Amino acid sequence: MPSSSSPSSSSSSSLLGSSPAPVVAALRAAGCVFAEDEARLILSAARDPQELAAMVARRSSGLPLEHVLGWAEFGGLRITVETGVFVPRRRTEFLVAEALAQAPDASVVVDLCCGSGAVGAALAAVLTGVELHVADIDPVAVRCARRNVAPYGGHAHEGDLFDALPVDLRGRIGILAANVPYVPTEEVGLLPPEARDHEPLVALDGGGDGLDVLRRVAAGARQWLAPGGCLLVETSERQAPSATEAFEAGGLLTRLAVSEELYANVVIGVRPQHA
Repeated sequence: MPSSSSPSSSSSSSLLGSSPAPVVAALRAAGCVFAEDEARLILSAARDPQELAAMVARRSSGLPLEHVLGWAEFGGLRITVETGVFVPRRRTEFLVAEALAQAPDASVVVDLCCGSGAVGAALAAVLTGVELHVADIDPVAVRCARRNVAPYGGHAHEGDLFDALPVDLRGRIGILAANVPYVPTEEVGLLPPEARDHEPLVALDGGGDGLDVLRRVAAGARQWLAPGGCLLVETSERQAPSATEAFEAGGLLTRLAVSEELYANVVIGVRPQHA
C-alpha cells in the first residue's frame, strides 16, 4: 500500500476543484476498488481542502471508509461510527428484515453485541413505541451506540452479554438480535486489513470454531425472551448447522433463513408460547 502521508497543502487545495479526478486517483493508487464512489462521499463530507487532504490520507492508509466519514449507511439510516467501532455490514440488514417479519408487533427489542447499535436503531425506526435496549462489552461501542439509539429513546448498557441487561427484561423481550463475533480465532488473520487492523478483536473473534459467543447467547436466551419472542444471530453457511444445534439445545424452535443475494445466514430461534 502506498505511503499514508498527507498530501501537501498545495496539492490539497486542488482536491476541492470541480473535478473529483485527483481524489479518485489518490484512492485508486491506494488500492480502493470503489474509488469513484468513495471519492464522491469524501468530497461531500469535507468542509475545506485541509480536511479533505486529511480524509484522503486516512483512507489511503487503510482506515475503513466509514471511519473516515464518521458514519455508515444501514437500513436506510445514517449510523454514527467512531474509530475503533465495528462497522455494520450491509448483509446484516437481512437479520433486521427477518426480525421484523418474525415479530412485527414486538414491544421490547434488545440488540446484544450491539457495536454501533445499528441493528437496534434500524428496528426501532420501524417498530412503533418500542422499548429499546442495546448492550456491548466494549465501552467505546457503547458510547457510540448510545448516540445512535438516542433518537428512539433507547438505553445503552455496558457489560458481558446478558449480564449487561436490566433484570426486569427477563421474560419480556420480543426481539433479541445478537450480532455476535463468529470468525474462528485462527482465521482472524485472514480478514481484510480494514477489519483486522481497525475493528476491535472482541467484535470479530468467535473462538475456536467461531461459535463460542453464539453458544452462550443461545443457552441463555430463553429465560429473557417473552413467550413467542425470537432470537436472531448471523453466522456463516459453514457454521449454520452447528449454530442451529446450539439454538435447539437452548430450547428454541429453530429455523435458518438465507439470503443468497447478501450472502447472509441468520439462525432464528423462537421461545415456545407454552412450556
